[in-house]
Amino acid sequence: MRILRQIVLYTALAFGANTATADMAAVESLREGDMKKLTFHSAPQAVSTQPFATWEGGEGYLADYAGKYVVLNFWATWCAPCRKEMPQLSELQTELGGDGFEVVTIATGRNPPQAMQRFFEEIGVDNLPLHMDPKQQIARDMAVLGLPITVILNPEGQEIARMRGDADWSSDSAKAIVAALVAGM
Repeated sequence: MRILRQIVLYTALAFGANTATADMAAVESLREGDMKKLTFHSAPQAVSTQPFATWEGGEGYLADYAGKYVVLNFWATWCAPCRKEMPQLSELQTELGGDGFEVVTIATGRNPPQAMQRFFEEIGVDNLPLHMDPKQQIARDMAVLGLPITVILNPEGQEIARMRGDADWSSDSAKAIVAALVAGM
C-alpha cells in the first residue's frame, strides 16, 4: 500500500514539475525489499559502445535504445539466480514496456544459442530479446563481475543505477521505480 501511495504522489509531482528528468532522490525513496540493493550513481556513467549479437544474426548497440529508460540485464544460461529473476523481468516488460521503457537482456560469455532459447522456453519467457555478448566485450567495458548484473540506462544511454545479484523485478517497488523514471522524462 505504501508503494501505491508513493507512485500516486510521485506521479502527481512529476506532472506538476517543470523538469525534463526524474527527481532521483524521489526515485531512490521508492526502493524497498530487493530493490534496496539498487545503487543509483551520483552522476550518469558511460556505457559500452561495443556491439552485441542479435538473435537474428545481426549487430546491435546499447545506443539503439536511446530515448527510453532501459533495464539492462546481463545473464548466462548456467546462472541459477538468472533463471529465478528472468520471469520477473519479463513481467516488468509486459506491464511497463513501451515507448519510454524496455527490458533488454544480454547473455554474456559462452551461451550456445540453442541453450539460450531452451532456457527462455523452460521458464516461459517469450517477450525479452536473446542478445549475446559472446566475447564479453560489453561486460568487460561495463565492469560486469558476476551474474546477474542489472543496470538502468537513462534516455541519453548512460548508466544511472546498478544492481549486483538477482532481485524481484516484478515487485511493486521495482515497478514504482520504473514508472517514476518514465513519468519524469
